[in-house]
Amino acid sequence: MGKWAAGLAMGGGPSPLPPPLGPVPPASRSAASAPRVPACSLGDASSTSLGRVEVCEAFLPRQGFVDPRHPFITTLLPTGDFCRTEGNGQEAKMISFKQLPLEAKAAVAAGVVFFSMMLSRSYLAEKLDLRTWRWLLRLQMALFANALMLIGSLHVWRSTVTTFSRSSAASSFCFMPWKIAVFMFLALAHSSFFTLLFLVAEEPYIFSLAAYTCLGAYIILIFFLFTLGSVEQAYKFLAGRGAKAGTGNKNRTAIKPVLAVMLTVALTVVGLLNASQPPTVNSVEVPVHKLPSTMNNLKVVLLSDIHLGPTVGKTKLAMIVRMVKALKPDITVIVGDLTDSEAEIIRPAVEPLGELNSPLGTYFVTGNHEYYTSDVSNWFELLKSFNIQPLHNENVKIVSPKSTDDWFCLAGVDDIEADVLRYSGHGMDLKKALRDCSSEHAIVLLAHQPIAAKWALQERPDINLILSGHTHGGQIFPLNAGAYFLNPFFVGLYEVGQNTFVYVSPGTMYFGIPMRLGSRAEITEIILRSP
Repeated sequence: MGKWAAGLAMGGGPSPLPPPLGPVPPASRSAASAPRVPACSLGDASSTSLGRVEVCEAFLPRQGFVDPRHPFITTLLPTGDFCRTEGNGQEAKMISFKQLPLEAKAAVAAGVVFFSMMLSRSYLAEKLDLRTWRWLLRLQMALFANALMLIGSLHVWRSTVTTFSRSSAASSFCFMPWKIAVFMFLALAHSSFFTLLFLVAEEPYIFSLAAYTCLGAYIILIFFLFTLGSVEQAYKFLAGRGAKAGTGNKNRTAIKPVLAVMLTVALTVVGLLNASQPPTVNSVEVPVHKLPSTMNNLKVVLLSDIHLGPTVGKTKLAMIVRMVKALKPDITVIVGDLTDSEAEIIRPAVEPLGELNSPLGTYFVTGNHEYYTSDVSNWFELLKSFNIQPLHNENVKIVSPKSTDDWFCLAGVDDIEADVLRYSGHGMDLKKALRDCSSEHAIVLLAHQPIAAKWALQERPDINLILSGHTHGGQIFPLNAGAYFLNPFFVGLYEVGQNTFVYVSPGTMYFGIPMRLGSRAEITEIILRSP
């Protein structure tokens, strides 16, 4: 009966099928004498697939018959030719994990890691010692991010390498160095998340800076490849050019990755230069209802999202502290995401904070990244040693230097991520934070995330001013749009009602990626005005 194709479905050689029932139809007997079509490559002929094996049209006989016991296979004729797979859905049952596309395997791996993260946060949290549990959780987060990134990396490789390997460019001298460069770029981008585990010190390592720079470029490149690909498909659809391939289409296919890479390189350079500049000082005047006249023009300096860790170290923090001291604030507040690392590891980098000497105090509330470190208690103790007071769902009275009878309530809440992570002893508790803060006095609230500010105002509309951060202003293009739509307040000053304001800082530094595109790091000088 010749060779059979069923075995090819599992990537192996031919395997026999049972002989067909009944005699071979006359049409099949004459197939041996049917004209043969010249051999073809997978790149210039349509193909069908059974599992992971693609069968070229030109290898198929002109005639054949369908075995009634295998309706999704057109059986082979005595000519020994390959057969066509017609497919009626039954072949899907034959696909094993090995036969899944790499993208699907990456998605499955991400799902498995996500499940293990949930297991660690519930069951294993009670079984492991705290240090081991923290390390395991952060490792799982890095693996989860890498599994998701692998889907995009496969697309990048196919667009920037495989596309050219099928053209005359593959024979040029530059093609091999280009392949190595793309591979190294993707490897560095993937390694960025692991630097949080292994490469955190007083000052950033060059490897960490390079890895996170590649991660930023990776995000930009994925965006442009997707956007240009969508534009190309829309053009084909509108032009009615269908699926027929021609020289013009091949040229456009090659232009797409070249243009995407050029745009990525240009924006990466701009982003690096922008982020390397000192934060801008933004002065904002905010009228505060019921603020005593003796406290008019009180100056509050707002810091947010410094992210001490793999790419932000002691030098940058010392620069920020010098800039804050030059402003001579009455109060300094840090509204979360001060760090991405454990207190013991990065303690030397935090020392400049001890130089902050605002006369009415320096205060801190947690952000989501403090809870990712799983080391909040140690951070509280470290900050207290620098005379920085954490507001752990609590408040303080800020008394006027001119009159002890004049004061306003400064409150702070834990970040809402503590509730998501079920972080023991932590979580947003507005009622506790505003205890003894009556509406007879002005109320200023520190809450890291804008969504927490929204929830706070829904519960206590008598709050006069809320200071937040978290959004980074999107930090880099194209993440700006996502940050804008995912947060009720994005960046800057918002008036909510007649006597309430919300100010959202775009961040004093950056998270990981040492780039800023469409945003600018900021130290905010807030001048409180009495009515």
